[in-house]
Amino acid sequence: MSWNRKHLLDIQSLSPLEILAVLDTAKAFKAVGERAIKKVPALRGKTVVNLFIEPSTRTRISFELAAMRLTADVINFTAEASSLKKGESLKDTARNLEALNADIFIIRHSATGAPHFLSRFLKGSVINAGDGAHEHPTQALLDTFTIREHKGRIEGLNVTILGDILYSRVARSNIWALTKLGAKVTLCGPSTLVPKVFEQMGCTVTYDVDAAIANADVINLLRIQHERQKKAMFPSIGEYSSLFGLSKARFARTKKDVLIMHPGPINRGVEINSEVADCDRSVILEQVTNGLAVRMAVLFLVNGGKGPQEVAH
Repeated sequence: MSWNRKHLLDIQSLSPLEILAVLDTAKAFKAVGERAIKKVPALRGKTVVNLFIEPSTRTRISFELAAMRLTADVINFTAEASSLKKGESLKDTARNLEALNADIFIIRHSATGAPHFLSRFLKGSVINAGDGAHEHPTQALLDTFTIREHKGRIEGLNVTILGDILYSRVARSNIWALTKLGAKVTLCGPSTLVPKVFEQMGCTVTYDVDAAIANADVINLLRIQHERQKKAMFPSIGEYSSLFGLSKARFARTKKDVLIMHPGPINRGVEINSEVADCDRSVILEQVTNGLAVRMAVLFLVNGGKGPQEVAH
C-alpha cells in the first residue's frame, strides 16, 4: 500500500502508486455506498472541518457526506457567516478551529497555496478542495477513477480537455494525474485560454477542435471561469459555443465509445449541447457518485487508514 501522507495538497507531488492507492481504496468505498447501510465507523470520534472560503455546492456537500458516511463529526464553515468578514486572518480562524480539537481540515480558497500554507502549522490533516486556479486534487482523482472504471486502464488512452484551461484548477490536476498514469492528454480551446506553455506539463495543445476530439477516448469539458477572468478572453458566448462547444454535429464525429465528462456546473448550450450532456456516453452524474467514494478514500487515507482491505469491515 503506497500511502503514508498526512495531507492531500495537490496531484503534482503524488507518485503514480499513490494515485492508484487512492483509486483502489475508493473502489472499496464505492461498494460500501451500494449497501443498505452506507456508513462505516472508520472516522468515529474524529472531527472534520469543511473550511470553504470560496463558494462551493457540489464539492462541499460531497466532502460533508463523505465524512458523515465515515461516522465523523462535521463542522461546516463558510466565509460569509464567519469572523473572516470581520478581518480575522485565515491562520487565526484555522487555529481557533483546531483549538476545538479538529482532526482534518478540508479547505477551498481563492488564494493559490492556501492549503499548503495551513499544512505548515496545523496539527491536523489538510485536504485541498480547490485553491485559486492552481489545483483541485479530488476532482482529478474522481475523474481518473471514472475513466478507469469504464475503460479498465488509463495508460495509452487519448484524453482531450476542452475549454477554459488557463483559469482551471481542474485541468491542472487532471493533467498531472493522467500523464503520471500514462495517458496522452490534449488541450483545446481559444488560444487566449489555452496557452502553449501548458505543453511543458507533458500534453499537446491544439486550437483545432475537430482534430482534438477525433481520436479521443475521453472528452472532458470545462466551463468558462468568468469569475476568475480579469477581462473578456473571447468575443462572445455565442462565438465560443460555435467554435469550441460540443454540438450534436461534433459529437457525431467522435469515437462510438467516447466518454463525455464535465466537472460541473454545466453551462448547457455553451460548452456542451444539452442532448450530448444527457446521452448514454455521458458519465457526468457518475462523476458525482464516484466523487463521494474518492473523498471517503482520501479522508480515510490521510487519517492513517491503510487501504482497501481495511474498508470492507
